[in-house]
Amino acid sequence: MSYGPDLRDVFRRAATHVDKILKGARPGDIPVEQSTKFEMIINLKTAKALGLTIPPSLLLRADQVIE
Repeated sequence: MSYGPDLRDVFRRAATHVDKILKGARPGDIPVEQSTKFEMIINLKTAKALGLTIPPSLLLRADQVIE
């Protein structure tokens, strides 16, 4: 199972920062932003190989389930 920031959103934010810098903004003047979108991915194949049972309620909350 993995829970972390949505990487597409992170790269999109990074591109916005690069755009600001290329347009003349000083890097020190650009505020640091924290991720607001997170995703949870569950690998059922690995869970079964380890003998783990994932509750259905957790599977319903996952953004992606790898079977």
